[in-house]
Amino acid sequence: MKRKLQIFVSSTYKDLLDERQAAVSAILEAGHIPAGMELFAAGDQSQWETIKRWIDESDVFMLILGGRYGSIEPQTELSYIELEYDHAVKLKKPYFAVVIDESALAERIKAKGEDAFELENAAKLGALRAKVLSKMSSFFRDAKDVKLAIHKSIRDLESRHKMAGWVCAVDFPDRALAEEIIHLRQENEKLTKAKTISKTPPAEEEMLYLKDLLKSMKVLVPAFVAGKKSEGDVLSLFYGNRHLFTAGVDNSVGAGEASGWIFSNVGAPLEAHELVTNEKVAGAQFRRLVLSKKGARFLAFLDKMIHLDKTATVTK
Repeated sequence: MKRKLQIFVSSTYKDLLDERQAAVSAILEAGHIPAGMELFAAGDQSQWETIKRWIDESDVFMLILGGRYGSIEPQTELSYIELEYDHAVKLKKPYFAVVIDESALAERIKAKGEDAFELENAAKLGALRAKVLSKMSSFFRDAKDVKLAIHKSIRDLESRHKMAGWVCAVDFPDRALAEEIIHLRQENEKLTKAKTISKTPPAEEEMLYLKDLLKSMKVLVPAFVAGKKSEGDVLSLFYGNRHLFTAGVDNSVGAGEASGWIFSNVGAPLEAHELVTNEKVAGAQFRRLVLSKKGARFLAFLDKMIHLDKTATVTK
């Protein structure tokens, strides 16, 4: 599933309007979600708490540092951008920073005068610049450099960090089904980790375990599936409807009531044990369960067991 990362963009405002706009555009182009301090009013402690919460909930923190130190938070006498940066670093939040090149800053000062450089807190700006450059950072000269840095940094961070991000609701399966799958996978992991002494080969031992486990999972089968209301088990329903899973069982309206029931009630434990794959159907608003390679091996194993049972009966 495509995950959208929430990226908090920190910077001074008036002197970096073009760079902020470039950052927002680049983040949106990459399919992610920008957030930033311009959403809030500076100077209010409750607003600072809100800003911290936004940083906490964001997946990535980005700092654009130009020639201004920015608005001061009264209690700490530090700028909001420094507080935001320090908070993100303290949280060990995935982050990156772009710092204006000194020659580019000099050109801006000539062109824009006092609006481009710090007068009141030059020493604090210098200390912040040194602190930022001592960690992960790069230089920029204009808005184009900011966009390039964002695209590169997002790719690097995605490869090095496991980030939660946001998933679109239409791309995510039913919540109750998802929670059941997670629970079953956790139980499966516990059982798999448990060490047992057996002379059976590991692959065959897993198949025997799955057979017994799915056989123990009882379900009440409605009449529109089995002809009459009855109790069944997941193993029998899987094996009896193997042709459906081979072709793909979906939960669309047109698939029919029986297919939808099998998708929801039989598919969850099968997916939890990786016997089927849950895939999104291109151009449609529904999902489909398709037999996996492991599922095909499991069905072949069941065929083999049934054949051996019949042979043993004839021999007797």
